[in-house]
Order: sequence, then C-alpha cells, then structure tokens
Amino acid sequence: MPNLVTEIAPAPSEIAADHFAKRLSLETDCWDVHETLKSGTPEFILLDVRGPAAFARGHVPGALNLPHGKITGRRMADWPDGTLFVVYCAGPHCNGADRAALKLARIGRPVKLMIGGVTGWIDEGFALVCDN
Repeated sequence: MPNLVTEIAPAPSEIAADHFAKRLSLETDCWDVHETLKSGTPEFILLDVRGPAAFARGHVPGALNLPHGKITGRRMADWPDGTLFVVYCAGPHCNGADRAALKLARIGRPVKLMIGGVTGWIDEGFALVCDN
C-alpha cells in the first residue's frame, strides 16, 4: 500500500540528475558561500538585496548592499560582463533575492541565489557583521 512518500513514483535517475543540476546552477547555499569567501578568491560578488537599515543591523561579511529595487543595467555596468552575482535577502520568508535574481537575469547577468539568506547564515552558525 503506497504511503505519502511512495504514492508518486520517483523520477528516473536521468531526470533527477538533470533537475538537481539545474537547481545547483541557480542556487548556492550559505555553507558554500562561507567556505568560498574564506578562500579569499570568491570569483563572485555577494549582494545583500535588503534595504540599507537591515543591512546595517547585520549582513554577511564581504557583502555589498544593493536593494533589489535599485538593480538596473546602468548600475550593474560597474562590473565586467560575465561577473557572477550571488544574491540573498532576509531568508525563506522573503522574496527579495528572487526579485533581484530575476532582474539580474533579465539584464543578462549571471546570478545565483544563496538559499536561506540571513536566516540560513545564522542557522549555520556564521556571524553577521554590523555597520555601527
């Protein structure tokens, strides 16, 4: 008798592999960002897309503050074409990072979303920095 897990059969392996590869091309997580920032050569720009007050209260070390509503092609011209942007917001309850990622993608910029945002960062045990 099927249960809630098995009542829908799992996808074939090749479909699952394609699905998860696509997800990883769009997302990264707090642990991977933290470890990469520690290396000193991140090869991406980390954008905190919340408002300036939230950013000042605490943000991921090394992040730049650029609220999603201020992302424009003109603003992003400060970085070379092909620059990868990793965006985050407050956490799973916030869609600011999705909005930022959409804007960046629409202007032709490579982008990944740091899943979990500030909430995920703290959940991993990583410290935020404050601008006080």
